[in-house]
Amino acid sequence: MRILIADDHAIVRRGLIQILTEEYPTIYIEEAADAEALVAKVTRDSWDIVISDLSMPGRSGLDALRQIRQLKPELPVIIMSIHPEDQYAIRVLKAGAYAFLGKDCVHDELVPAIKTILQGRKYITPSIAEKLLEAISREDNQPLFELLSDREFEVFRLLAGGKSVTEIAGQFALSANTVSTYRSRVLEKMNMKSNAELTRYAMEKGLL
Repeated sequence: MRILIADDHAIVRRGLIQILTEEYPTIYIEEAADAEALVAKVTRDSWDIVISDLSMPGRSGLDALRQIRQLKPELPVIIMSIHPEDQYAIRVLKAGAYAFLGKDCVHDELVPAIKTILQGRKYITPSIAEKLLEAISREDNQPLFELLSDREFEVFRLLAGGKSVTEIAGQFALSANTVSTYRSRVLEKMNMKSNAELTRYAMEKGLL
């Protein structure tokens, strides 16, 4: 089995490698420290499963996931995050991930997730399954940030985190005008008027 691990922290990658090699002694593993390296390795080689952090320097794991779905639609991707399940799990699964694992429980859930994925199924924890049901029932009263597209959501988080339009444009290799358009859409959809309001909302919702 060939697995590619992407995380900007070497200690996290080492921990995952230890978990995997204990369960699968003959496994082949390669590492990537950011989304660019991850996509390059996916493009160049064949893998059975990709495990990626959600938040990495430069492009996010969610952005990389979208590109991987275009390059190799059948390649299973597991997304890990320190962020709360209720804020990211549904978005990540809708984007095509086969599993969303919180880093606080990845030690216990990584191997079961891989076994489930190798059987051709997505791995959904009981708590995420509950949140999916809640999301269906509250479609008419969904949180403002769920109105955003994936790209709008990423721009929203970066703006709320203090990044300028120019910095975001450089991170995503977009023009400043394009990012400004995304910003306008975000403000309109969330009925807000400034980056400060976005920051306050993001902090209240635990999105930063």
